[in-house]
Amino acid sequence: MPEEPALIPLPTPAPPAVVVRCRRCGRPLHDPESRILRLGRECRGPAEAVHVVPGEQDTLPGL
Repeated sequence: MPEEPALIPLPTPAPPAVVVRCRRCGRPLHDPESRILRLGRECRGPAEAVHVVPGEQDTLPGL
């Protein structure tokens, strides 16, 4: 009985990167903070800065 050659899986292509664009100017965003807010650093004003509030959070319903 002849041995069959080992099957080597072909590499799967990486999924295309999701392009997140600024809501005001439309430029692609690369910074994680800008991507979350969907506003670039140049388009974001002090009123839209990210504020981190320390402390415990309520659990999500259903978890």
